[in-house]
Amino acid sequence: MPDGTRGAELISAGMERITNHPAVLAVEKELRAKGFEPGVVVLPESAPTAQAAADQLGCAVGAIANSLIFEADGAPLLVLTSGAHRVDTARVAAALGVASLGRASKEFVYEHTGQRIGGVAPVGHPKPVRTLIDGTLRVYPQVWAAAGHAHTVFAITFDELVRVTGGAVVAVN
Repeated sequence: MPDGTRGAELISAGMERITNHPAVLAVEKELRAKGFEPGVVVLPESAPTAQAAADQLGCAVGAIANSLIFEADGAPLLVLTSGAHRVDTARVAAALGVASLGRASKEFVYEHTGQRIGGVAPVGHPKPVRTLIDGTLRVYPQVWAAAGHAHTVFAITFDELVRVTGGAVVAVN
């Protein structure tokens, strides 16, 4: 019967692979360059939804800053919204003055962020992505955002999130 040591070694090796993932390293590098020290947390299970992340973190789903990539007239648009809300695409399109705003394909997301859906972070993309931030996130003392991988998140205040992303605070729902 195994003593569990090998299992612990595999878990440790898996966590190291996740924390050394190129997308996670890009997120950490950009945050540090902007004067924010990220405390990346590796979740035991992937968190492809705000509810999955909230359940693992033991926080309100509204404190999860969902990173949603949209295609706005062919250009990427990142909307950081509270996990408790859905984005009203018609409202956002009207506010931006774009004719077409829709959820981006997984290929489009990866092309513009270098990150996979379920782990898209607010930063760490190959080129800056226009960013909107749901103003309702400000009610939480800290919010949680993905850190480039579906198993990683980091905590940040609303004001710091606005600062490090350069995002515009708007009503998105």
